[in-house]
Amino acid sequence: MAALLGHHFGDTGKYYDQPRALNRFLDIKNFRDEGATVLAASIHLSSRTPYIYMGEEIGMVDPDYDSMADYVDVESINAYQMLLDQGKSPEQAFKITQAKSRDNSRTPMQWDASENAGFSTGTPWLKASKSYKDINVENEINGSIFKFDKELIRLRKEMPIISEGSYQPALEDSQQVYAFGRYLGDQKLLVLNNFYGSEAEVGIPEEYQAGRVLLSNYDDAELAEKVSLKPYQTLSILVK
Repeated sequence: MAALLGHHFGDTGKYYDQPRALNRFLDIKNFRDEGATVLAASIHLSSRTPYIYMGEEIGMVDPDYDSMADYVDVESINAYQMLLDQGKSPEQAFKITQAKSRDNSRTPMQWDASENAGFSTGTPWLKASKSYKDINVENEINGSIFKFDKELIRLRKEMPIISEGSYQPALEDSQQVYAFGRYLGDQKLLVLNNFYGSEAEVGIPEEYQAGRVLLSNYDDAELAEKVSLKPYQTLSILVK
C-alpha cells in the first residue's frame, strides 16, 4: 500500500462506486472528526493528487437505510438476491448489502436540516442519509473537519514540499501507524497517521526531533524522542 501511495496517482479510494471511506476504514461512532481528518491528512500530504469527494469535507457517512426498498443501484439489488439464493437469511443479506452498496456514496449532498437535506424541493433519486439533520453544511461550516480540510488545501498550495517533494515510506515496521516522509531541497516533512482507536507510541527519528509541528488534528501535539499518538491522530513534523 505504501509503495502505491508514493506515486503521483490520483486518490481513487473515495468515489461513487464505493461506500464512504469513513465507514469503510474508520470508527465513525466514536471518532468521526478525528477519523475524517487523519484520512484527509494521509491523502493531502502525500504525493498523490488529492480529490475531495462530495460531502467528505463535512464528514458525511453512509445513509444506514432500513430496507432494500431504499436502494436503487441494480448491482446492490442483484447482490441481495444472490445472497438469498446462496442461503443467507433476509437479515444477513441486507446487512451485507447495506455495508457494501454503491448507493452509500450517492445520497444527496446534505446542505441543511430541511426536507431532503436542502438538496431539492423535488423527489431525489435517493433518500437523504439519516444523518442529514446533524451532519450538513450549515452545521459543519465552522466545524473541525471543514476547517482542517481548508488548512490542508492551503498548505499544499503554499508549500512546494507537499505538492512537489519526493515521497518515502517511513516506520514501515509499525502495524498501527501509516507514516511517510516528504523531501525537497533542505526541507523534510514527516507525516504520522494513527489509523487505530487506541494510542500508538512512536519513536521520532533524531533528524526530526529539532523540527516543529506543522499540523495535527489534536491541539496539544508536542515533540519528543517518543510521542504517543492519540486515537486517529495525525502529526506532521517539518524540518527546514
